[in-house]
Amino acid sequence: MITIDGNSLTLGQVEAVARDRVSVRLADEAAGRVRASRTLLEGLVAGEGPVYGVNTGFGRLADVRIPRDEQRALQRNMVRSHAAGTGAPLPAAEVRAIMLLRANTLARGQSGCRPVVVQRLIELLNRGVHPVVPETGSVGASGDLVPLAHIALALMGEGGVEVGGREGEAAELLAGVGIAPLELLEKEAVALLNGTQATTGIGLLALRRFARALDTADVAGAMSLEGLRGTPDAFRPEIHAARPHPGQVECARRLWSLLEGSEIRESHRTGDPRVQDAYSLRCMPQVHGAAREACGYARRILATEVNSTTDNPLVVPVQGDRGSTGARGPEVPEADPGGEETLSSANAEVLSGGNFHAQVVAQCLDLVAIAAADLASICERRIDRMLNPDLSGLPAFLTPAPGTRSGLMVAQVTAADALSEMRVLAHPASVDSVPTCASQEDHVSMGMAAARKVRRAVELLETVLAVELLCAAQAVEFHRPLRAGHGVEQALEAARTRVARLDEDRVLSGDIASLTDLVREGALAHADI
Repeated sequence: MITIDGNSLTLGQVEAVARDRVSVRLADEAAGRVRASRTLLEGLVAGEGPVYGVNTGFGRLADVRIPRDEQRALQRNMVRSHAAGTGAPLPAAEVRAIMLLRANTLARGQSGCRPVVVQRLIELLNRGVHPVVPETGSVGASGDLVPLAHIALALMGEGGVEVGGREGEAAELLAGVGIAPLELLEKEAVALLNGTQATTGIGLLALRRFARALDTADVAGAMSLEGLRGTPDAFRPEIHAARPHPGQVECARRLWSLLEGSEIRESHRTGDPRVQDAYSLRCMPQVHGAAREACGYARRILATEVNSTTDNPLVVPVQGDRGSTGARGPEVPEADPGGEETLSSANAEVLSGGNFHAQVVAQCLDLVAIAAADLASICERRIDRMLNPDLSGLPAFLTPAPGTRSGLMVAQVTAADALSEMRVLAHPASVDSVPTCASQEDHVSMGMAAARKVRRAVELLETVLAVELLCAAQAVEFHRPLRAGHGVEQALEAARTRVARLDEDRVLSGDIASLTDLVREGALAHADI
């Protein structure tokens, strides 16, 4: 059970709820904040001043005043009109991540919704009810309006949902699990739709996979170095202390540890005319390390984003006589940490800003896609060196009988195809902007495009790493009876539980798929280091 309070949700917890379906509860103090925020808003609703999204239209229509008797219809219409997504539905894990992140930001108590709205999102998560959310339709400014609208639509008992593998109309399937449709009150549509949670949720799950792939790349690289009879001397600590980027230092440490105890290395320590290895071997700390730096930056950005309020406008209490340009309301109750209401001299203020703009998230996800492409590039070069007899000193294409058999020749072609697509995906989405909403939203982040790109880039990286592991395991075994480094041998043993040594030609698709699963699971990420 994970307790959300709007302030302390971790990336690992998001993945646990999304992929492992861990249950969620709302912290009591967070429920109190949400209740207090709603009370503040209700004080404003009772007044005559304009409050965006409550008694005004949305976006370019913000100057249109909405009569009191039409304000709830405004909420329904906003959700329905914004549910304009197209394309394939997002996987359930991504939808779960988005719902959790939205519940967590509402739990911060700055959005003016009722606690029941947060609780209903949590109830859907805990019951395994997943709104059908098309993947195309957000530009990542004014929030991920379209995907979040499809989630809000399900709360209203409209649109489609999936429960237990069955997809159907929300009203029917919600009734089947005993959940009643929710009528949205003033501002609650805005509270549900304004935010970066779709971009962040998809990107966060991709980043977690990228981190596992990054650790696996060190293992695959160490195995390739052993297969090519390279030297670990380039990973000595003294070299990296002279250029102490943390990612580079950590990668060198991992490689040095993985290769410890190598009999292959000892076999050619003397009498080997080679002074230096090729860059794809020697510069692993510098290249893998750069990817580590990108991963660390993205992790920091997303860790902040998951515990941020990305709504607009924000409903905040104002103590005393502080000046403001926002709308104000009368004295209202404020919740104490236990959720009980006590009177205070607080005034409400509605502040319009731009926290919904996903630029910082989009940029960091674009950086991860770039790092993934470069990591795949150096992996593919090691694959080529192992398969090319002019570079490896091993049988051509790592088959015992070149000519009659093609061995792993075409596995490199598969990696090259994946790499080419990754290079296209490395073009940043966040530098693009297509103005929307009659140019009210005249600069947008294209955050969802960045999130979709990085998801696909990481998937392709896992394939390239699987091909490198397939080739490296075969290359190391040509040096038997010599043993590789302790960590490499451990990883080789794990790989051989999924894929046998290639003696006769066979269909390779299954081998690559099995090793891709191993990479995705992170089973090799922390070999004996």
